[in-house]
Amino acid sequence: MQKNVDHLRLRLSKENGVNGNGALTNGHKSPLIKTPSDPHFQGNTIEIPASRTSISDSKEFMHNLSGSPSMKNRRPSRNSFGASLPIPRSPRVRTSFGKETAGTRRDLLASQIQDLSKEKVAAAKNMAFVFDIDGVLLHGDNLIPESGRVMELLNGDNELGIKIPYILLTNGGGKPECARTEQLSSILGTPISTNQFIQSHTPMQALAEYYETVLVVGGEGYTARQAAENYGFRNVAVPKDILAWDPSISPWRHFTEEERKGARPQDFDRVNFDAILVFADSRDYATDMQIILDLLQSENGRLGTKSKDPVATQLPIYFSHGDMVMPTEHKGLPRLTQGAFRIAIEAQWKALTGGNLERTVYGKPERATYKFADEVIREWMKEIHNERTIPENIYMIGDNPQSDIIGGNMYGWNTCLVRTGVFQGGDNDEENPANFGVFPTVLDAVQAAVHKELGKEFKLRWSDKIIPAMHHVQTLLAVE
Repeated sequence: MQKNVDHLRLRLSKENGVNGNGALTNGHKSPLIKTPSDPHFQGNTIEIPASRTSISDSKEFMHNLSGSPSMKNRRPSRNSFGASLPIPRSPRVRTSFGKETAGTRRDLLASQIQDLSKEKVAAAKNMAFVFDIDGVLLHGDNLIPESGRVMELLNGDNELGIKIPYILLTNGGGKPECARTEQLSSILGTPISTNQFIQSHTPMQALAEYYETVLVVGGEGYTARQAAENYGFRNVAVPKDILAWDPSISPWRHFTEEERKGARPQDFDRVNFDAILVFADSRDYATDMQIILDLLQSENGRLGTKSKDPVATQLPIYFSHGDMVMPTEHKGLPRLTQGAFRIAIEAQWKALTGGNLERTVYGKPERATYKFADEVIREWMKEIHNERTIPENIYMIGDNPQSDIIGGNMYGWNTCLVRTGVFQGGDNDEENPANFGVFPTVLDAVQAAVHKELGKEFKLRWSDKIIPAMHHVQTLLAVE
């Protein structure tokens, strides 16, 4: 794959222009972020117009960290290229975890029932669910009780014995998809395939066609490095690698021998980084912020140097999502997450350079994430029903109005807000109301949606009591 040092101009939406020097602009003095590539290269990447500006909003939130986009005011919010976000053209080939346990008898009976209920079957295949995870299905690593029943219902424990398609779409991340789905399968008590799972940084695999040498930030240990390498990035470094090379780069950091064992130090004063990718929450704000700011101010992405004009030559930086807060096991207020880290970086950049940081934010509610979700749903439909289609009636179930709900609303999905996570408000969120309603739990939301699409009389559990028309199936099974 050919890599060019030169930067290509991004495709611009109508409101963007080109200044006298040929630099792309978006109504701002600073040029837009540019991604390098071969103009003749035809890879597995498409670029989706961004919903948000690429210019940082640190000034607005310097004294007010409620960086929440709003459907009500439709003000410019906190993203992005200002032009386009690269995402994979199609989901990569992935693996499943867990073992299907449906018995032959039930499968045969369900098949016969479905043959006699073609209209209901068509309706079941024409709906799909998209679940946020934290605050909807889980609290941290703890199961929200109603989630188990939801998995059973959608995996075939219903009147038709049919699988109703669903995927998981989370702003979490920091580890390979296969590791996270294996963990989710264990907690949820049902097999979760990587083919039905999207983390905040999953679409960022497309950036491997633009950048070779990247700093990847966030997550526990060295798992984010493994995720980036799985995506195809050729030279991946994490802050601990740099700390092992030069411990003085972070004056307050105590680098343990255990951490040193997994580090991959190299001569970083001879390495030119192409981009910075924040995959997950920082576990060491002081070190990560210092190294990020060092690189942002560097000459050609080389540590130990400083550009004569850091604002003009700023290294590209990407954040996997923009959420300010997230639900956890903590019983008090929701905890700060990557959005707070990003705004801190933006404020520090402003203080150090006087300029506004240009950055890209993926994840919900960015349109590129939902566009990628369409392709995942399409492929999952092919896997479970042998029909590569996108259902018309998609239900987004989330707990965060500022990401789950606004994103689903803007993309034309049905949106359901649950009270088991971030949202603890009144009848609905005032700024970003869920268009299908607010529900106590994920199970209440799923049941309401199923009854809307399949009828109020649709039974939400499978029954082995065979209707008279199915008597020949029982006979067949007895002979076998």
